[in-house]
Amino acid sequence: MPAPPDIEGVAEEVFAALADGTRRQILAALAAEGPATATDLATRLPITRQAIAKHLALLAEAGLVAAEPGERRRVRYRLRSAPMQVAQQFLAVLARDWDRQLDALKDHLDAAIAAHPTPMDTRKGRP
Repeated sequence: MPAPPDIEGVAEEVFAALADGTRRQILAALAAEGPATATDLATRLPITRQAIAKHLALLAEAGLVAAEPGERRRVRYRLRSAPMQVAQQFLAVLARDWDRQLDALKDHLDAAIAAHPTPMDTRKGRP
């Protein structure tokens, strides 16, 4: 059985890849229109085929796209969702941690207000 992915490491690669607007445009084009070659993408985006190929290599390194053989030795790229799902798991853990901390802060502040109401608090109907 393969080892579970290093969630933080995968998330770091995904976030680094997504930090560039051009790479996000490439991913959006692949999501909207399906697998494509670098040449296909260059006709859709305002960037050269060579630049697209460099971005696709970085996206492939991060696991966000997979190269597959196409017709006449042309390489087509398709999206891979697994790394994005790992990054979402990473963010979900962070969100849960923040939610807990913010809930604890809210509870603390509510208790402090209830224990020491000010004239302004009583005008708003607070105890």
